[in-house]
Amino acid sequence: MNDYSTTRDRVEHYFDRTATHTWERLTSSAPVSRIRQTVREGRDTMRARMLWRLPKDLTGLRVLDAGCGAGQMTAELAARGAQVTAVDISPQLVEIARKRLPPEHLDRVTFASGDMLSDDLGKFDYVVAMDSLIYYTDADIAKALDKLGARTRHSVVFTVAPRTPFLMAFWWMGKLFPRSDRSPVMIPHPFKPLNEATGGRLVKVGRVSRGFYISECLEFRP
Repeated sequence: MNDYSTTRDRVEHYFDRTATHTWERLTSSAPVSRIRQTVREGRDTMRARMLWRLPKDLTGLRVLDAGCGAGQMTAELAARGAQVTAVDISPQLVEIARKRLPPEHLDRVTFASGDMLSDDLGKFDYVVAMDSLIYYTDADIAKALDKLGARTRHSVVFTVAPRTPFLMAFWWMGKLFPRSDRSPVMIPHPFKPLNEATGGRLVKVGRVSRGFYISECLEFRP
């Protein structure tokens, strides 16, 4: 079974070399297919749900956007007054996020490309990790949350792929492809074993199911 670093490297290769253009278009207002439109709408709904767990006024608070992608969450956090560190494993996506950030928020955001778990990123009041832990095992997620939680004052709000028949079918289909041809495959998680792996420190926030986008929001309290 892959460990965290192996999976992280596969995610970097996929998003930085294979899927950058697709991801850039999906996270814009450009027309997309009906299937991708459901993903776009599902992500918009999930982002709003995650932000609901944080104070409306984030002035003076430090927030880590762990896996910032094209920067939609980053922009909304900065608009609330947060001092945001936006990090992603893909340098190309970080550059897209930097270019899209409204100029009035530039002084509130520090961009970085690399591992979202790096100690060099500093300490935070909150961490948000939208769809950036969905490729990892429950053991790796628990270790990641422990590492982030050790540097977080309040909570880590993150998403996982819930264990549904639909997602499990996709998971098994993905395993049929040769390893060299696979994109990173999300690992569906039932809540109970994942919560046990984190020492019972998870809180259910809510699930979003919109077409091909199915995601569960959880909150980890250090």
